[in-house]
Amino acid sequence: MLVQFDGPAAAADAGRASALIAETGGTVRVAADAEEGERLLAIRRAFHPALAANGTVLIEDVAVPRSRMPEMFAAIERIAERYGIAIPTVAHAGDGNLHPNFITAGDEVGQEVWDAAGDLFRTAVALGGTLTGEHGVGVLKRRWLAEELGPDSYELQVKLKSVFDPLGILNPGKVFG
Repeated sequence: MLVQFDGPAAAADAGRASALIAETGGTVRVAADAEEGERLLAIRRAFHPALAANGTVLIEDVAVPRSRMPEMFAAIERIAERYGIAIPTVAHAGDGNLHPNFITAGDEVGQEVWDAAGDLFRTAVALGGTLTGEHGVGVLKRRWLAEELGPDSYELQVKLKSVFDPLGILNPGKVFG
């Protein structure tokens, strides 16, 4: 876990976080300076490229209330086991945003990955979250959008798009096809 604070209370916040982590059995290492902090962040940034060495990676994005993150992580473990797919996950714990990564052999994302992703997305929504925390729905998640929004809100979104795009020329067929 990488914890980062900024602002005038950063040192005090880091001290409190360090104490909490240590009290719960974690090992704490505090960066000595900004340069060391950047080296630690570089390790986090290397996470996704390192996964690609293990197969095809589908990087996803869901968000749940922070209080529900333990349940979401437990659900990800169950889904990984159920489908026999590795799903290493990194998160922005401060805002409840998680990035589950589905790793499979071969060059294609198979149906079992999409089935597992569907379970994961539905779980996030059931926990009071959403399909995406920061990257949008896009083409890959559009099949689950109506489930999250419900029929009335989904139809409202379709109608709003038609107000701003009456000719259907802006991203035709992308989300509302």
